[in-house]
Amino acid sequence: MFTGFDVDVIQRALPYLWQGMLFSLGLTLLAMVGGIILGTVLALMRLSSYKVLTLPAGGYVNLLRSTPLILVIFWFYFLVPIAVKQITGNPYASGIGPFYSALIAFTLFEAAYYCEIIRAGIQSVPSGQVNAAYALGLNYWQAMIRVVLPQAFRNMVPILLTQGIILFQDTSLVYVVGLTDFMGAASKVAQRDGRLVEMYLFAALVYFIFCYFASYFVKHLHTRITPPR
Repeated sequence: MFTGFDVDVIQRALPYLWQGMLFSLGLTLLAMVGGIILGTVLALMRLSSYKVLTLPAGGYVNLLRSTPLILVIFWFYFLVPIAVKQITGNPYASGIGPFYSALIAFTLFEAAYYCEIIRAGIQSVPSGQVNAAYALGLNYWQAMIRVVLPQAFRNMVPILLTQGIILFQDTSLVYVVGLTDFMGAASKVAQRDGRLVEMYLFAALVYFIFCYFASYFVKHLHTRITPPR
């Protein structure tokens, strides 16, 4: 299996692999930010006492969490152009492109998971904090923004970052729309040079190192921000 193992092919491919890594990290960061923002809105809707808000948010979360991510990417890449053509009546109308299709798909998909994380974080804040905010004259939204959410996000940071690590691993699915992330770059080099063993082992090693140290950082951060009991 390891006869004639060629390390030089990895060295020659490093610039191309680095571009793929930058793409993966950039997509992860953008999808995390968008997912957390949308997830916060969905969490507040789910915690609302109005069914007109809770039912759509609950349906959205259950639908996205029950759907494979790769299928969500396909929806936006293949169905959006069809929908645009039907709405505009223009048979030459195009979609939003592979990058924005992937970005929107990742953002909407991750928002469903961030919603549940943030909802649990909000519910973890003692009710006495909310009552104290009301006693100071704050209304619901002021209490939520100034008192509840800061404490909730402080408790949720490790879990949010852990979900971000999972998101980084999932970025390898962008190959289905022709984008080149780190895994896609490694696969293309492997196919081009006929060095599947070298490139796939190197890709696995990079993913392991990145996720291991990221998980270690999250664990260390959790011990630092968790208040003593």
